[in-house]
Amino acid sequence: MKLACNSPLPFFSADQQWKYLIEHDPQCKGRKKLKLEGKELISVPHQLFALEGLQVLEMSPERESCLRYRMDLIPHKIGHLKNLTLLYLDSNNLKDVPVEIGSLTKLERLTLSNNSLTSLPEEVESLQKLRSLHLANNSLAQLPAAICQLRNLVFLDVTDNHISTIPDTIHQLQKLETLLLLFNSLKHLPRGICSLKALRTLWLGHNNLKVLPSNFGQLVNLDWGSNYCSCSFEGNPLEHPPPEVCSGGPAEIRGYFASVRH
Repeated sequence: MKLACNSPLPFFSADQQWKYLIEHDPQCKGRKKLKLEGKELISVPHQLFALEGLQVLEMSPERESCLRYRMDLIPHKIGHLKNLTLLYLDSNNLKDVPVEIGSLTKLERLTLSNNSLTSLPEEVESLQKLRSLHLANNSLAQLPAAICQLRNLVFLDVTDNHISTIPDTIHQLQKLETLLLLFNSLKHLPRGICSLKALRTLWLGHNNLKVLPSNFGQLVNLDWGSNYCSCSFEGNPLEHPPPEVCSGGPAEIRGYFASVRH
């Protein structure tokens, strides 16, 4: 289906106000985009899932005045949209994600922040082109193991959940550059996290960490001595190493653990 820029979809009623767009958006780069903007929308029109050429789909309410509808579930037919590269589903009322999400193997960015998710299906591991995953402000009790299979992931945000454990298999995310873990319930970090050599930003603030892994100093690209945004420990009851050592960056942490061993 070929539609002119900014023209409404012909089979959607005017009061639903869905728009099929080709936007001059650097993030979309001219890709076919559908954005929900309907103030009176009460459900997802089933015709949406016939748009198999769709590449960018936004179903995130931006503000109350422009969208009253919030999704309680993602329709199983989402799996029909196999050409999606960007999918925005944040700020809804989602409690789970259907297994059909695994069919969207071209996805590069998935945003699910500000929902009520407690888990992700194992099928998420099929999203091998995914580079950016946003899960902030949900109800996850642990980092889903399927995420650790996403070998091309560069950005992961799980801020403000209830995460108490992280699988040691996180070491498989060798392309990960940003990992945001603020406001969770972490008491321990797996040693595997210290092998993420591409990591440049690691926010660990406001957890329950008392001890860092002895190999933490291997994260040589985290130099928060010169870049205060690189790593955050604020709000943790750290004892080993103590906060004053941590503030000195990887070199001081390596020195601390070397002195403890001897």
